[in-house]
Amino acid sequence: MSVPIKATMEKVPGGMMLIPLLIGAVLGTFAPDSAKFFGSFTGALFTGGTTILAVFYVCMGASIDIKATPYILKKGGVLFGSKVLFAIIIGVIAGRFMGELPIDGGLLSGLSVLAILAALNDTNGGMYMALMGQYGKPKDVAAYSVMTLESGPFLTMVTLGVAGLSAFPWQALVGAVIPLLLGAILGALDPAMRKFLSSAAPVLIPFFALALGFGLNLGQVLNAGLLGVGLGLFVLIAGGAVLFFADKLTGGSGIAGLAAATTAGNAATVPMLVAAANPAYSAAAGPATVLVAASVVVTAIGCPLMVAWYAKRLKAKQTVETREVSPAV
Repeated sequence: MSVPIKATMEKVPGGMMLIPLLIGAVLGTFAPDSAKFFGSFTGALFTGGTTILAVFYVCMGASIDIKATPYILKKGGVLFGSKVLFAIIIGVIAGRFMGELPIDGGLLSGLSVLAILAALNDTNGGMYMALMGQYGKPKDVAAYSVMTLESGPFLTMVTLGVAGLSAFPWQALVGAVIPLLLGAILGALDPAMRKFLSSAAPVLIPFFALALGFGLNLGQVLNAGLLGVGLGLFVLIAGGAVLFFADKLTGGSGIAGLAAATTAGNAATVPMLVAAANPAYSAAAGPATVLVAASVVVTAIGCPLMVAWYAKRLKAKQTVETREVSPAV
């Protein structure tokens, strides 16, 4: 008898990331010693998130096409640059009020600069490509090859440093980007390696999500609540507005900008990796992971609705304009 496990998980927004994350959090909350108890490969499955992520970023890097056409470089570069610049501006402003530590009381309890930047810095590539495949052009889909540079903790580390918060040693910054570059080099040298490695990336998502969840406590998940929803709406609305106008200024319709206003599932791993590179962010990493995971879900639901609404509005406007310029019969 066949059980549609994969199909069921995919019905949940960000399900391949979110469901294993919650399973890991349940185990980490109610059986925190299970990794030590079983040890061996089972223990590694619960605690080996960093290693799995290192492999994941090599596979992600292989999907980067360094021979992209000028249009793809322009479109992807504008979206990538706008998203990073917006994150830097927000990081500088928020950093003046919060510092490295999370807010420890009130409605914003648990919020940190780390959480905000991790949510802003990484685009849900699968969603962007699916939306652009439906509402955009094929070459707009390919623009994501440039935006894959967002993957991993490197940009968030740099942004935190630019914001005037605790900086990272150059070794940590270089180490954060080497797996991505290694994958890009392998993919550029051999198309067969690009296909082989890039196709493996989705398989790794539930495994590093499980390990990530094991380091969380369900109390943190419950505390995220409305704050996590608010962070997701901020990425969707404020981030979407910036990307929309950036796309329009470079001759686009704005749809590509709206389609990029999401948080990638693997962005939830960034706080943990940042804290591993600089202990100053250790206190913020746990709450930030949960908030970013919430942003993944909120943007995964809201972005398609926003893009569909604008595409319908754009089509209606174009229809009216066509009728106005058509000669009377």
